[in-house]
Amino acid sequence: MPKKPSKTTDAKNMDPSVLVAPCGMNCAVCACYLAGQNHLKSQGVRIPECAGCRIRGKQCAYLKKYKPSCAALLNSETGFCFHCPDFPCSHLKGIDARYQSRYRTSLIGNLQCIKERGVAKFLEAQAKQWRCPTCGGTICCHNGLCFRCDLEKLRAKKQVYRWADDK
Repeated sequence: MPKKPSKTTDAKNMDPSVLVAPCGMNCAVCACYLAGQNHLKSQGVRIPECAGCRIRGKQCAYLKKYKPSCAALLNSETGFCFHCPDFPCSHLKGIDARYQSRYRTSLIGNLQCIKERGVAKFLEAQAKQWRCPTCGGTICCHNGLCFRCDLEKLRAKKQVYRWADDK
């Protein structure tokens, strides 16, 4: 069972499984998480920074306003939406559709992988899928950019949460 790190925990030393949100989002490939890890504010890129859903000790930003009955599950250290008898609910399906069309990832697919293979195998597959071929860093699911290699492209983007070939 992953231990929730304290707010002062160094990201390099924490259990990576705490970066998987209850909804199936891998925070390690999220623009806001990567912005913080790569100190983008100090480099002139304006993307909000986030330490990850579970680390912040917050309810799921997307589901808390729709499914207050899931608060206990979503706030737990190991709970995932697939533990809910309504999985996948209409709200998760809506978020999943948006993530599939805009960000080339499926939260429901992520959750199914975690349920079938476990968090460790899921994170292994994610590390391969989102690895930058140039530097070995992490490509962001929200725009397809490596926040190390593609800093100039990121600075020039008008919509930082869009892939370059999206219209």
